[in-house]
Amino acid sequence: MTNSIEELNLQNWHLERDAQQIAWLSLDCANSSTNTLSSAVIIELARVINALEKNRPSALIIHSGKDAGFIAGADIEEFTKLSDGSAVRVLVQRCWDLFNRIAGLPFPTLALIRGHCMGGGLELALACRYRIAVDEPATRMALPEVMLGIVPGWGGMLRLPRLIGPAAALDMMLTGKQIDAKRGKKMGLVDECVPPRVMKNAARMLVLSGQAAHKLSLMQTLLCGPLKAIVANAARKQVAGKASPEHYPAPYAVIDTWKNFGGNSLAVPAGHPSSFEYILQQGTAANLVRVFFLQQRLKALGKSENPSDFAPRHVHVIGAGTMGGDIAAWCVLRGMTVSLQDQTTERIAPAIGRAAEAFSKKFRGDRKAARFALDRLIADPRGDGVRQADVIIEAIFENLDAKHALFQDIESRARPDALLASNTSSLKLEDIAQALKRPDRLVGIHFFNPVAMMPLVEVVAGQSSDPAQVQRAISFVHKLDKLPLPVKSAPGFLVNAVLGPYLLEAMRCVEEGISAATVDAAASRFGMPMGPIELADTVGLDIAMAAGKALTGSDDAPPQLLALVSAGKLGKKSGAGYYTWLEGKAIKARVYDIPEGLTQRLIKPLLTATQRCIAVGVVDDPDLADAGIIFGTGFSPWTGGPMNYMAQKGNPA
Repeated sequence: MTNSIEELNLQNWHLERDAQQIAWLSLDCANSSTNTLSSAVIIELARVINALEKNRPSALIIHSGKDAGFIAGADIEEFTKLSDGSAVRVLVQRCWDLFNRIAGLPFPTLALIRGHCMGGGLELALACRYRIAVDEPATRMALPEVMLGIVPGWGGMLRLPRLIGPAAALDMMLTGKQIDAKRGKKMGLVDECVPPRVMKNAARMLVLSGQAAHKLSLMQTLLCGPLKAIVANAARKQVAGKASPEHYPAPYAVIDTWKNFGGNSLAVPAGHPSSFEYILQQGTAANLVRVFFLQQRLKALGKSENPSDFAPRHVHVIGAGTMGGDIAAWCVLRGMTVSLQDQTTERIAPAIGRAAEAFSKKFRGDRKAARFALDRLIADPRGDGVRQADVIIEAIFENLDAKHALFQDIESRARPDALLASNTSSLKLEDIAQALKRPDRLVGIHFFNPVAMMPLVEVVAGQSSDPAQVQRAISFVHKLDKLPLPVKSAPGFLVNAVLGPYLLEAMRCVEEGISAATVDAAASRFGMPMGPIELADTVGLDIAMAAGKALTGSDDAPPQLLALVSAGKLGKKSGAGYYTWLEGKAIKARVYDIPEGLTQRLIKPLLTATQRCIAVGVVDDPDLADAGIIFGTGFSPWTGGPMNYMAQKGNPA
């Protein structure tokens, strides 16, 4: 067997047999920290399967040779180099045929999943007879292809519905949601969920057990067969409420391919709306892949190969309002100890209560884990935590005098190596830093509301900010599992500077007699996650007005906005604003017609503001601007970002 293994000339896989003649096949992609299914990896896997078919083992166990995870999916960079739909079809055919061979092997097969198992990695695992997931936080399984504008073409659309039922499978494929090990066991995605210490023994026992493969109930089997139209129609209705086929053809293709082509994307004729050729021609896939690489760029900004680099353990947050309290809770969930300061314990209590509720949901009723998390969130009305903190974040109301007094006190008590940060959204960092003896210590760390939902955090460099402190702030944001965006200190930084003109134009439309619901429908048709009027109501009309004044230096707000704020109608938080709000939802009239040109009128100020921010150096380049606006505002991802959109379509006149 040794000679035959050597003859395979494997660069990425390692194959060995144990005493029970089980073949252990380990993937360890050469010159990469992550396992991906590149063409070279697939070609080698085919050679391994050929060898195992000729010299059969008692069983085959596929696992990872890396600590970073199982398999991250296909090689995205390689995918971007494919010239057209026919080239994609060749790649899909190769993997479809290979995974079908693995599914039909005459000996039992098992995927031992530890860490991320995404896309093609999960499709490979689905081709195995058994699956074991290791119960660790890093273990996540998903078919996220629609997030890149494509479909799971290597067998996922065929096998996943047969394994966990069509409704659950379509939900995974249409949302790209990640499933952890425990959830995977409960829904039947994996056969066992085991701790790391027993994973190999568990894999050995299961693969030789002769245990029957998981089978669906009779009803789920019918829903996969004669009744599949019921599931497909329900899924299509769900998708239609969130994405248009014009901008996002992939989710519709998933439903159609499963319903009408047996989950086999190769059976879809070229030119059909669900085909590779059609999907790629629309341009969304290329733009979503661009968004993926923009996200990777932001992540890379905070990474470091030096283990001695900034590793904060204690964070002190000042201001227990919505933002401050939620920042504190998020830091706790990322494993840090947080002291939360406000004027009194009574002011801090609501933030502690919100955190307790969030921890309970996060840990799904695991009271012990939730309690341990809550123990790391310390009410600190006197601000004693300042002395021990690695990072100090100011999140009080936007008043320059109050911030000056606070930072003078902080500087007198904080450790000399502590990172000092402000969460200001509208004040200039240079003005705040005037209160410090060492203004170079201050940076901006600007979170967005709601903190738990928004992936982007702007890291603001003032004129005096030490670049080393800015880099420490970027590293800190990365450790919070957020996307750090470096920006220069300027009114509104990037995100608010771009959102301001967009919201103002929407309010002007309402002043002209266009209904708020119509304005929001026009933005939603473009793919914005929330209409601008609903967004203003959600943020708070008082906050929107104050931010507008800070950005423009003018009191000239739209008359209706002034009237609403004067009447105490501040939006969602007061129950009324541009909309009436009931149980947290805006009551909207149905929109039957959207005036021609309204959508382009709304987005034009946003596009122009983006160009202006780049011109004055708020961000270093157009790609960072696109990344910031997509992840900070939800700007329609199908466009690839405002600058990319203008490069393709031009700025509307």
